[in-house]
Amino acid sequence: MSRRHAPVPELFDAALSGDRAAVARLLSIIERGGEPAREVGRLSHPRSGHGYTIGLTGAPGAGKSTLTSATIAHLRSLELEVAVLAIDPSSPFTGGAILGDRVRMQDHATDPGVFIRSMATRGHLGGLSLATPEAVRLLDALGRRWILVETVGVGQVEVEIAGKADTTVVVVNPGWGDSVQANKAGLMEIADVFVINKADRAGVDQTRRDLEQMLDLSELGHDWRPPIVATVANTGEGVSDLWDAVLRHRAHAEASGQLTRRRTHRLREELREIVVQRLYEKARDLTTGDRWDELTDEVLHHRVDPWTAADEMLAPIDA
Repeated sequence: MSRRHAPVPELFDAALSGDRAAVARLLSIIERGGEPAREVGRLSHPRSGHGYTIGLTGAPGAGKSTLTSATIAHLRSLELEVAVLAIDPSSPFTGGAILGDRVRMQDHATDPGVFIRSMATRGHLGGLSLATPEAVRLLDALGRRWILVETVGVGQVEVEIAGKADTTVVVVNPGWGDSVQANKAGLMEIADVFVINKADRAGVDQTRRDLEQMLDLSELGHDWRPPIVATVANTGEGVSDLWDAVLRHRAHAEASGQLTRRRTHRLREELREIVVQRLYEKARDLTTGDRWDELTDEVLHHRVDPWTAADEMLAPIDA
């Protein structure tokens, strides 16, 4: 029976029983946002808090998708189940996710121990920055203990999403240019583990030295120094070393209290973002007629300052 129009509680119960189509449907609801997405969140939150999230990010072309696929294979060899969210830019034509990452991971598509989903911004209130943690929470609530979040690019949103993982893996290639790009994008600050992928190419040692030097000069703010792991994702070489580094970081984060602090901060920030977005939506709804656009235009033409315009936009809420 089709679950396309099934109510959220029914879909959630089906997903708990292992119905993959129901999981996919719930993720689509989360992507679209609105009250149905909030209902998914209300059902997921009490059951969540047991999964571990690993973010993989880095410059385009670094081989993140191939590395993600190799990591999936390694986890399955250890008989661990895994869920993957591939965070893609939105298609300008359909609003949907570009499917390149899922194509690269198609070898795992029929494995019941693997769940892969590409996500795009679509129309969700707050975009990916809010939809992604809700999707992770759903997968966590459904019993997925290992959740990989791979981002396609290194824009602000992608870096922000990857940096909200329990362990963040930053992928670069041999050649200092990639490391410079990673540094400019802010990836150096969020890395818990560095991976030099495509390590069968020349320049691995120099890239390692450069990264070590940057770590020497940086103020990490904690007692964990990100290890640097070399991999060749196409062959699987070094992937077990990567996984060992992730497990070492998890053990350190749990023992030091960093994991609890990071998750607490993450939830506080998510709550703040939700409140901001809800206030924005409410102010937009209550600012009658074309007044919102008029105020915006007046700010753009320097006839009204942004704070005064915001006061008027928020006035209906304060009334």
